[in-house]
Amino acid sequence: MAAPDPADEHRHTPDDDPLWNESYYLDFFTEDLSLGGYARIGFYPNLGRVWYWACLVGPDRPLVTVIDHDVPLPSSARSLEIRHDGLWADHVVETPNEHMSINLEAFALQLDDPREVYGDARGQRVPFGFELDFHTDRAAYLWPPVTPRYEIPCRVEGEIQLGDERITFDGWGQRDHSWGAARDWWANQWSWTAARLEDGTRTHAVGGLLAGYDWGVAYRLDPDASAFAEGDVVVLGVAEAQDRLPVRTSIGACGLTLDFEPMAYSPVLLVHPDGREARFPRALARVTADDGRTGGGWIEWNQPPTDARLPPLA
Repeated sequence: MAAPDPADEHRHTPDDDPLWNESYYLDFFTEDLSLGGYARIGFYPNLGRVWYWACLVGPDRPLVTVIDHDVPLPSSARSLEIRHDGLWADHVVETPNEHMSINLEAFALQLDDPREVYGDARGQRVPFGFELDFHTDRAAYLWPPVTPRYEIPCRVEGEIQLGDERITFDGWGQRDHSWGAARDWWANQWSWTAARLEDGTRTHAVGGLLAGYDWGVAYRLDPDASAFAEGDVVVLGVAEAQDRLPVRTSIGACGLTLDFEPMAYSPVLLVHPDGREARFPRALARVTADDGRTGGGWIEWNQPPTDARLPPLA
């Protein structure tokens, strides 16, 4: 099994597609699922901007979110440092495929109801930041050649600051990096997941990409293993509630069926240059395997402005 090329940890040269995209996601969560968050830096060089998202969530916390879709591109084509009004963030590949650090200093919006992100979000403006280190948990996974991408399960540690609150963080997470293709949020649907079970099993799956087909990409990394079991069949089922927030999702892949129960949401509204809107809920989730093992992780669902829906939960 090929490993990601260390050179691919850095930014890439775009083609001329207006929606050519390069993104880094970095998710984190505590083992007891009391706290989680993520950061995403998404480059749209042909639109001359960066999309930056970061959040902090928990079952007993209001959503704290940073969503800025007008961040200027970095001055250097290799830089992962961004600056905008009330926002500074940097992302450093310390050791390729092994260690990445992320830092944030920003003003975030604190919301009691995450669904307000889809409308005229009004909330409390709070100082928010973190210094987090992502260390690879055993191995990095190179996607099959359907699109340039890799996924890395991680151990995560560092410090989070929210207003006067300082939180020492020690938990788990996932980071990924993709590039080289148009990211058309307004045409394509999907569900992405990454989880860790209590025995150390790591899983990842993407499904729902093609209506009526169970094709997808998935892996399972067993406890103490350093090689991934791979799969290209992802059986997906989603139950939705008010404002299409998913309340339960079943993912079958790589010999496991996992039930994802959202604990706290962090949605994003995605507006195309022509005005079309897609909804992109993400959630910290409790995960239960069909054999009784439990764990946690992150899950997302892209909901384009079409009649297409992810398969309903049976």
